[in-house]
Amino acid sequence: MIAFGLDLGGTKIEAAAISPEGAFLARVRRPTPGDYETGLEAIAGVLAEAERQAGARAGRLGVGGPGSVNPRTGLLRNANSTWLNGRAFPADLARRLERPVRYANDADCLAVSEARDGAAAGADPVFAVILGTGVGGGLSVRGGLSTGANGISGEWGHSPLPSPGPSETPGPSCWCGRTGCLETWLSGPGLSRDDGRDLTAKALADLAEGGEPRARLALERHAERLARGLAGVVNLLDPAVIVLGGGVGGLSGLAEGLAARIRPWVFADDWRCDIVRPEFGDSSGVRGAAWLWDR
Repeated sequence: MIAFGLDLGGTKIEAAAISPEGAFLARVRRPTPGDYETGLEAIAGVLAEAERQAGARAGRLGVGGPGSVNPRTGLLRNANSTWLNGRAFPADLARRLERPVRYANDADCLAVSEARDGAAAGADPVFAVILGTGVGGGLSVRGGLSTGANGISGEWGHSPLPSPGPSETPGPSCWCGRTGCLETWLSGPGLSRDDGRDLTAKALADLAEGGEPRARLALERHAERLARGLAGVVNLLDPAVIVLGGGVGGLSGLAEGLAARIRPWVFADDWRCDIVRPEFGDSSGVRGAAWLWDR
């Protein structure tokens, strides 16, 4: 049976049709609109094109996106795409598409995809990180989705930066209303703000690779803060594999040197954990979304 998934990101919407063996039968991408009604229509259009390419209809749809659904009210919350917050998004989307919809956090979908047959296949548990326009996290246990009692499992991006120094206190203001959240330090915009120039994470990485001292120091601070943040996850969940996703997560050298930075903060005398990039790149989340009906 062909499975259909959709990934609602901050900048792109991606719909895909996946074979039972995990192969892509169709992939369609469009820019993400910035308002609710236009977003629903854009999703309907992207899905229709994926169905056309696959030659099949999506009888049901798995959707990965920001934030989480309150299991008691059905309303979306905690999304950095704030136009989604407070809306009955899964129900509204199911009504617009006239088919059942299951929704999960995009990092949860990444974790399931990579734990099922990707870079973390066979490992347990698996923690997946998305470092992009925001900072997200997802947990897969025994190859399946683990959302927690309140649907917020893995939401480490809005925990405070551990062991902040004087220059990191109280920290930047976050859209969530707090200050010093990990997202304000580790996201692409956070990295740019810390550097103090209007440069993307990729541009900073290119400058650092060319030897520019200011960019190299910004990336060094970012990696050290990431290590502190992930050490808290390690001490709590003890993952066998950490999958480092998102545009910032893919910066050259970040994954390779991260374990050595985390190790001094871990409460263990012999700690082992693989830190990998997603085997399926930025389309891994849409694969995990397609399998939400299998959980």
